[in-house]
Amino acid sequence: MRSLIHDASVLRLVQIALAEDIGSGDITSEAIIAADWRARATLVAKAAGVVCGLPIAALVFRTVDPETAWEALVEEGQSVEPRTPIAHVYGAARSLLAAERTALNFLQRMSGVATLARRYVEAVAGTGARILDTRKTIPAWRLLDKYACRIGGAENHRMGLYDMVLVKDNHIAAAGSIEAALAAVQPLRESRQYRVEIEVQSLEQLDRALAVGGFDRIMLDNFSIDQLRAAVERIGGRYETEASGGVTLDTVRAIAETGVACISVGALTHSAPALDISMDIAIARV
Repeated sequence: MRSLIHDASVLRLVQIALAEDIGSGDITSEAIIAADWRARATLVAKAAGVVCGLPIAALVFRTVDPETAWEALVEEGQSVEPRTPIAHVYGAARSLLAAERTALNFLQRMSGVATLARRYVEAVAGTGARILDTRKTIPAWRLLDKYACRIGGAENHRMGLYDMVLVKDNHIAAAGSIEAALAAVQPLRESRQYRVEIEVQSLEQLDRALAVGGFDRIMLDNFSIDQLRAAVERIGGRYETEASGGVTLDTVRAIAETGVACISVGALTHSAPALDISMDIAIARV
């Protein structure tokens, strides 16, 4: 995945977030803090988790004030315990306070996603199953959400509608049948530019898809554990398998033990709680 801090969409997102928060200016800090006061701030993880988003937080501070200095104290993707200092920031006191909330918002969200992804990955350890993210991301946060999933150890499913063919239930309904839908996408697969995946919602649909072929991965949507086992046996290694639908930390291990190759988990990005991170500041009146 390309460098986040040089991606135009991420730069724009940071600018939008800062404009949303600062607006015409931080009126409280400007009333209390002199323009020449300097400060050192420490960002602290107040809960256990996986730290993610350090380059974005640094970008936020530099966007507010290019003379801000950033010092990471942990590695991106490192697991930390509560009360762990994760970074120091040095600069004008007003600048650090103006950037504080936006930087923390990015860090808390991204660390929360990475932490949850790590929990799912650890839950299936030893089974051979891979955890995949989905497109259930915050609008305009797709790149950051999927980056955080990777930092947590999950793998990225398609980034959007443009980089992989995924024939879902509405496509099948529109085409009239599984057979017709697969026939319609064959030129895309034969061009070797796109992989093709098809979603099935029953063993009967699975049998019809297997009879046609012409895809690379098959998504077993909302199958029970017994149905997943039966499906994996019927597929027999001919195609990559993916389990999807309602996956939780309580069920993911059992799903993995059915033999599916991949498990997609929407909760990684639509339900990840933020990791609690705070900023403590020490101001020098000069």
